[in-house]
Amino acid sequence: MPEVNLPPSSRAVLHLLDEGGAMTHKEIVRKSKLAPRTVRYALKKLKENQLIIEKFNFRDARQIIYQNREPQQVPA
Repeated sequence: MPEVNLPPSSRAVLHLLDEGGAMTHKEIVRKSKLAPRTVRYALKKLKENQLIIEKFNFRDARQIIYQNREPQQVPA
């Protein structure tokens, strides 16, 4: 994966999605303890760099589920 210069909030959200799997904006805000606006900005930066994908939430069509495009490989 090429090195991408991300703000700290984007790195935190990416790590959270890596550890916790797919989640909604509201879940990311709750688990990261970041402000909703900060999470929106972080998600925007991650989408611009094609590091995450958005999925349709069949339980609640008003919400989008965010997920890592490629889960980080943890060396053994």
